[in-house]
Amino acid sequence: MPHWIFTEEHEMFRKSIRAFMEKEVLPNIEQWEKDGETPRTLYKRMGELGYLGIKFPEEYSGLGLDLIMEAVFTEEFSRCGAGGVQSAIGAHTSIAMTNIWKYGNQEQKQKYLVPGIKGEVIAALAITEPSGGSDVSGLKTTAIREGDYYILNGSKTFITNGVNADYAIVAAKTKEEPIHRNVSLFIVETNSPGYSVGKKLKKLGWRSSDTGEIFFDNVKVPVENLIGNENEGFLYIMKNFQYERLIMALGCIGAAEKALELAVKYSKERIQFKQPLSEFQVIRHKLVDMAVDIEKARNITYRALYLYNKGENCVTEATMAKVYATEMVNRVADQALQIHGGNGYMMEYPIQRIWRDARIQTIGGGTTQIMNDILTKQLGILS
Repeated sequence: MPHWIFTEEHEMFRKSIRAFMEKEVLPNIEQWEKDGETPRTLYKRMGELGYLGIKFPEEYSGLGLDLIMEAVFTEEFSRCGAGGVQSAIGAHTSIAMTNIWKYGNQEQKQKYLVPGIKGEVIAALAITEPSGGSDVSGLKTTAIREGDYYILNGSKTFITNGVNADYAIVAAKTKEEPIHRNVSLFIVETNSPGYSVGKKLKKLGWRSSDTGEIFFDNVKVPVENLIGNENEGFLYIMKNFQYERLIMALGCIGAAEKALELAVKYSKERIQFKQPLSEFQVIRHKLVDMAVDIEKARNITYRALYLYNKGENCVTEATMAKVYATEMVNRVADQALQIHGGNGYMMEYPIQRIWRDARIQTIGGGTTQIMNDILTKQLGILS
């Protein structure tokens, strides 16, 4: 339904994205799920249309539009019903390249941001390690400076685009102490000697995105590939988490809308006891509850988006949006599958993919438990 945060221009853009999805993405999802990755041709095509550079300035080949416009793109993209495709593109634009745009210098932007916006290269963000997920401060990967290079050693896991990326934004410790002031971000080209990719990880959901392990064995990273200031990487990561969590919440809203749409359609077509499922009050009420749940998440998320777009601190609001929307999409997808009955458990029905894809949302980008811990501090519950 219409919302005050969107203008007529936003709604026109929404229609163009939806048309693109129906023509060039939806027909290919099953194949991409089997392939276990989103093809480079999609990045290239989206780069040609400007979809990879919505928020980025025109001087870097972007469209120079506002974050609300990118929010429209995220919602519509997630409605394709394949979280893997949306996560692959989102990891490239919203998570990886945003660090270069926000904190990189002009040379880095021209060398790495511009071709990324054009879809000529694929980017990944490499933070998570085998020894710890949500504990960013506990990184073990190190980058020791030797002359004009940093020598990078360590490993990363669960990296979206980790198999096919041309460069990765890597978080590494540049000194031991003090904690939170000892991490730096680097642009690391994946063809660098000593850089290797392990197996492509097999996942429950998000199968149309490649997820991999990365290993660094004395990788020489030029000093000029340091993003921003040395030892300030933890601060950059935390700042970008606000937007990453907003993007995840928006994606959950789009996916939940698709799940509800499928459930409504199925309830009207499926005949049981000589009448459509939609004629049963219990099913109608279940669908209404799902719609209300989505609307709650939408308004919490849009409020946070509005504040973020204004440049205000919205840690509390973005964290709340991430918590509620990610839990919501799991509830809605589960109920939608339940309405499908036995057919919902069959692989030929798309609701099973939405259900599988939804499960990661309460884990990635900070678990619900970590989010709640942040909120106890933000709300003054924990002194």
